[in-house]
Amino acid sequence: MRNRQKGFSLIELLIVVAIILIIAAIAIPNLLRSKIAANQASAVGSLRSLNTACIAYSTSYGTFPAALTNLGPVGSGNESSTSADLIDSVLSAGTKSGYTFVYSPSSLNQSYSITASPVTAATTGQNMYYTDQSGVIRSDTSGTGAGSASTPIGN
Repeated sequence: MRNRQKGFSLIELLIVVAIILIIAAIAIPNLLRSKIAANQASAVGSLRSLNTACIAYSTSYGTFPAALTNLGPVGSGNESSTSADLIDSVLSAGTKSGYTFVYSPSSLNQSYSITASPVTAATTGQNMYYTDQSGVIRSDTSGTGAGSASTPIGN
């Protein structure tokens, strides 16, 4: 009599591995697209928070902040014009969820503009964003950079 060994044959294992690879090939691009969409949504939300913080700062101190760090948390003591405690430390540092935020005040801090650019366009986001004291958030998908003439989001 012949002893029959228990287990899987090489062909059966190769078929299972092939099925797993096919499923992974379908799932990974969707995962990357959803991560990019989440980063872009986070960037828009962060710009809304920054606009709100700038308006609150202007109400309290009479001008818009001179730098993004002025909106950040208090190191020690009470809130002041150099640390208003209106946004978190991550956003006040200028990078969040794969986007870099650049705050540009005008002379005498009577207006401002903020741009949000992806750190790596292929993996963190594809849109660039722009906003100013008007509160309108504008988007650019061409890669040239968003500005005051870019299309407002939602249009």
